[in-house]
Amino acid sequence: RMAKLRITLKKSGIGYSERQKATLKALGLQHLNKTVEQEDTETIRGMLSRVSHLVEIETVNEEK
Repeated sequence: RMAKLRITLKKSGIGYSERQKATLKALGLQHLNKTVEQEDTETIRGMLSRVSHLVEIETVNEEK
């Protein structure tokens, strides 16, 4: 089972490139302090590396 990442938008995309804004939107982050959970995949990690200065990332362990 894959781990999940909890991603929170901590800094506005205003003043950054359209590409970075599009990346935030694709991650589901459109409002400051919004938190989303995504699967920990290579694709998501790549997107996060592009906007790492705008987001806060934490790993979520789902154990049931």
